[in-house]
Amino acid sequence: MKISIKIKFSIFLAALLLLTVFVLSLLVLEGIKKNQQIEVEQYFTQQATTANVYFIQNIMDESIKVPQTFLTSKGIEFAEQLELISGQSVVLYDQQGTIVNKDNTNITSTGIKKTLTYALNNKTAYLTEKESLTYFTPLKVGNEQVGVVQFNYSLSKNIAFYNQIKQMFIYIGTGVFLLSFILAYFYFNSFASGIIRLNRTVDKIREGHFETETLTRKDEIGELSDGIRVMSEQIMKTMRDKDQEREKLTLAVNKLSQLDKQQKQFIGNVTHEFKTPLTSIKAYLDLLDMYPDDENLIETAKITIKSETDRLYEMVEKVLQLASMEKYDFEFNKESLDVQQVIQFVLNSLKGKVDKFGIQLETDLTEAYVEADKDCMTIVLVNLMDNAIKYNKTRGYIFVKNEVRDGHVIIEISDTGIGIPEEVVHKIFDPFYTVDKNRSRENGGAGLGLSLAKKYAEIQGGSIALASTGLTGTVFRISFPIYSPNEK
Repeated sequence: MKISIKIKFSIFLAALLLLTVFVLSLLVLEGIKKNQQIEVEQYFTQQATTANVYFIQNIMDESIKVPQTFLTSKGIEFAEQLELISGQSVVLYDQQGTIVNKDNTNITSTGIKKTLTYALNNKTAYLTEKESLTYFTPLKVGNEQVGVVQFNYSLSKNIAFYNQIKQMFIYIGTGVFLLSFILAYFYFNSFASGIIRLNRTVDKIREGHFETETLTRKDEIGELSDGIRVMSEQIMKTMRDKDQEREKLTLAVNKLSQLDKQQKQFIGNVTHEFKTPLTSIKAYLDLLDMYPDDENLIETAKITIKSETDRLYEMVEKVLQLASMEKYDFEFNKESLDVQQVIQFVLNSLKGKVDKFGIQLETDLTEAYVEADKDCMTIVLVNLMDNAIKYNKTRGYIFVKNEVRDGHVIIEISDTGIGIPEEVVHKIFDPFYTVDKNRSRENGGAGLGLSLAKKYAEIQGGSIALASTGLTGTVFRISFPIYSPNEK
């Protein structure tokens, strides 16, 4: 159930005022009660001192100065004189708890008996019952207790005064509460009315009516009203741009759908490509279990298992590189690179593989600078050179050159390989795609090299493309914006 903010304000205000009046009244009344108690205690402390001094004076006037004998012989007279001095009713007890000046049958209250027991042990004690207070104080000569004096005091005046003050607080508190509530209600009502108007404005905005009014207040509610107006104007502007944003969103959804399809295809390819070498390794392991003494089988298995393991290792490494590039935004260490030196470094690192396949390497290199990450540039060149070696013809050749053209550094890698059929040219940069799958398996290829090279080239601001292909070989072209080492 919805409760209006005015009602909530009123209830809270009433509760707060009631609590304030109640706590204030309670503290004052408690202070009065404590003050009355202190006054009574001080009064009877004074009476106890007077009783002891007067007792000693009476004993000193006697010829036989024995306190017990005095209480027996003149206790009634002493009690009567003490009543005259104190103005209170007095009961005198000896050390055995026997009343000296009255009849013992007067001790009927259990509370009085218990309190008297404390007083007979040289302690001051008092008992409050209804409107009367009974005060017990030891009667001593020096440090020796000889009896107890009981004063009977009426609390009726104190109680009447306390009740009078309590009644006054009820009347005054009620008046203060009503007056404060009325004044505060009208004061807070202006705030509640402003909030209610703002709430109605928000309801209109929720229903699609964005024309709003601004409250003329110089406080936070006025600022909130102005903020709602600005927000409403911004919503209208957003609504006007909605169709355009919806179109962008549709394009984004389509792209995500395409990416999801590519991802599923990628996972399927990974599974298939990993399964092939694992199947070969498992088959040879099973054969070794069946024919453990076949030396030819052992030698063939070692070669095949090593080849398939190397292939698996290369695939895992390249798949991890592809996955990390898709998922993370790397911070590359871009620097000024001399393309000639980077190419020469890659060719030197692959010299053993070039010699192994009997391939002749020719270069036409010139000094030219680009701004790129050295490791990324190396990965691009290594993957292109690796493909040029693996898919080349027997005793073929590779030609590598670079030049500056139209503000770009162009690197071309040509080979005399098997070429790429025209109908599959558009697939060569897809992960796991290979033109000759049998030859890829023989040479440890997984169809990931070109995909890696393209991604690394593009994230460095460059590009890679198939320049030409045919029966005589293939040419790949890499392009990067030229960079002058003297540029600031």
